[in-house]
Amino acid sequence: MQRRVYLDSASTTNIHPEVLSAYKQLLDRYYVNSESLYDEGAEISRMLEKARSAVAGLLGVKGNEIIFTGGSSESNSMAIKGVPLALPGKKHIITTQTEHSSIMNACRQMERLFGYDVTYLPVTEQGSVKVQDVKKALREDTALVSIMYANNETGALNPVPEIAEYIKKNSHAYFHSDLTQAIGKTEVSLDNIDLASISAHKLEGLKGSGILVKKTHVPMEPLISGGAQEEGLRGGTSNAVVNMMFARTLRLALENRKKYEGQIRRLHDILVQGLKQLPGVELNSPESGLPCTVNFSYEAIPSEVMQNALNRKGYLISARSTCEAHSDNPSYVLQAMGFSDRRASSCIRVSISRHNAEGEIRGFLAALKEICDKYGEI
Repeated sequence: MQRRVYLDSASTTNIHPEVLSAYKQLLDRYYVNSESLYDEGAEISRMLEKARSAVAGLLGVKGNEIIFTGGSSESNSMAIKGVPLALPGKKHIITTQTEHSSIMNACRQMERLFGYDVTYLPVTEQGSVKVQDVKKALREDTALVSIMYANNETGALNPVPEIAEYIKKNSHAYFHSDLTQAIGKTEVSLDNIDLASISAHKLEGLKGSGILVKKTHVPMEPLISGGAQEEGLRGGTSNAVVNMMFARTLRLALENRKKYEGQIRRLHDILVQGLKQLPGVELNSPESGLPCTVNFSYEAIPSEVMQNALNRKGYLISARSTCEAHSDNPSYVLQAMGFSDRRASSCIRVSISRHNAEGEIRGFLAALKEICDKYGEI
């Protein structure tokens, strides 16, 4: 049987054994509604709030600033829609041209249905937004600025701490950052960040699990109306056991980041050096980006063809965000970085995790070379 090598951890991750074991143990026992007034419901409610406080402690925020959600896409929508809708008279939103589709589509919906003016800031060839461009775009009626910490396709890092500090000191706008690809992979601080989105399944946690950090001073209209759950901002019966697991997931991810960062950096360097030796391969990820994410193009072979060829050799990779995987369009992230349509239509994303080994990276490079030699002519 052909060995399968997973190099797509930016898309999703396997569940950590400790998380899975704890989840299974809790699932049978703690099934009642956490809002119930009888003893079992009260017990689950206490456990849920303990987990919420643990998540808050890991992130350096208050317990009532953690809203459990179904994942980062929901968290992003809550921020992009919920904050501006709570600020009558402020009809301007700022974001970038390289955000995740959940941000982009939420902004377009705010434009189309509610008449908001959205500024989509350009990025450099390195994939990051300029602080000066954010400063110039701010207006008196800017309700929200949303800029991701790390890009999901290229690993490019935005100067979020500097942007957040400037907005806090010089604007009445609120600042949101999508931390989905950054948390557990690089040092992240929530200082001056008003809202932040995190998804568990990127961190060896459960799918359908996420949080929105919303600082107490931030106004917000709920997207899901219901009862008093999640500070009245997300109605519906709590998925209590899944939410409880978020604390353990986040703790393990933060511990493993420090433990395995050297290993991931070494694998990154082997991969990048190998790619540089292949004629016709163009690196799209900046050197200063996340070491776990490497994006490259080989223009003679379109992304989907290359993905299928690598799949047949046992290597599981993506071309762009998995949320855009079925699109035939060029990567809008690479287009925003100034690359040609052809280059943006032939990109491949390799994402490394602590579970990968040097032999897997070298095997991938050998398979890639064989495919390029056989099918590619630039």
